Amino acid sequence: MLVNEKKWYAIYTKPRWEKKVDTLLLKKGIDSWCPVQKIERQWSDRKKIIEEPLFKSYVFVHINESQRVEVLRTDGVLNFVHFLKKPAVISDDEILLIKRYLADEAAKISIISEEGFKENTKVKVNYGVFMDNTGVVMRGGKKKVYVQLQSLGQVMVVEFPAEYLIPQ
Repeated sequence: MLVNEKKWYAIYTKPRWEKKVDTLLLKKGIDSWCPVQKIERQWSDRKKIIEEPLFKSYVFVHINESQRVEVLRTDGVLNFVHFLKKPAVISDDEILLIKRYLADEAAKISIISEEGFKENTKVKVNYGVFMDNTGVVMRGGKKKVYVQLQSLGQVMVVEFPAEYLIPQ
């Protein structure tokens, strides 16, 4: 393994600091990414489309070993996300998958099936951005399927049309 080889890591941030941390890291010249999705918010007098972080209190950084200390010295950064007592390395494929999900507007369709999916049901996606990916339903429901990204230990809520999913 090369010392200067860059890898993706997830970092914990203070609550509601995701975008601020992303901006501060970019100003330092550190390759960071705070995935956001557009959602509609209702105020008392109007509706507004805002960009909200996809993962609460998480930002991704693409760094080499020597940049870890500089990331931790950034205001709002609490720590690296750890997996098996080491900073969790996020695969390029998982980062690409999240980027493709955010680019696919069809993934926001809310109806999955009439009866919904039960907990612990293995499903395979047979169409769209997540095609050929499998996951376990973390929490069942009629409108949403919860997909877990293993290296993050996070649950990402993704809404699919029923025809996108096949029980395994």
